[in-house]
Amino acid sequence: MSDLAPLAVAFLVGLLGGLHCVGMCGGIVGALSLGSRPRGGDRALALLPLQFAYNLGRILSYGLAGALMGGLGAVITQAMPLQVAQRVLYGVSALIMILLGLYLGGWWRGLAQVERLGGGLWRRLEPIGRRFLPVSRAPQAFGLGLVWGWLPCGLVYSVLTWAASTGSALQGALLLLAFGLGTLPNLLAVGLAAGALAHWSRNPWVRRFAGALVLGFGIYGLVQLFWR
Repeated sequence: MSDLAPLAVAFLVGLLGGLHCVGMCGGIVGALSLGSRPRGGDRALALLPLQFAYNLGRILSYGLAGALMGGLGAVITQAMPLQVAQRVLYGVSALIMILLGLYLGGWWRGLAQVERLGGGLWRRLEPIGRRFLPVSRAPQAFGLGLVWGWLPCGLVYSVLTWAASTGSALQGALLLLAFGLGTLPNLLAVGLAAGALAHWSRNPWVRRFAGALVLGFGIYGLVQLFWR
């Protein structure tokens, strides 16, 4: 696959993982909309900068986590011969895509178990995030997003594992930024009460198509690994 293909797949995973994202963060986004005191006459227009600021903070947190995991992967793979490290990274990346494809298609629900891993860290961070509520200004929304980007999420953790398999802090960050941008349309739709897009992402046929597509990328990667 080209260098851009993993980013495109990560974006697709974020976009079509909308049901999971809405379930995890939709309540927070809804609380941001209902509990905020935006300045300005038109409430919908006034909420827009707050929603963008919140999501910018959230996506930047994803990028930071991706850089950390990519850097960790680089440290680990330096202990291996280069050719072995490349094959291991490629294989892990393909397996993660297969698991993500199975999840998106609704054929595997194991990501819910993975979310328990971040519970300890989240218990320490959640009180910090609550200090930014109620939100009336973009910097508050941005700070809230920076904290809530660390909310335990099996989908994010799977992409973080994928980021570690890149063996590069830069590639890990780009992968998580692409994933975060993919989640943006659904969460903006929820925050602005534009339900059509969120409803589209929940369509089982759309999810199965996306799952099959990502699954195909993963299987193709494994075939390339063993046949080249």
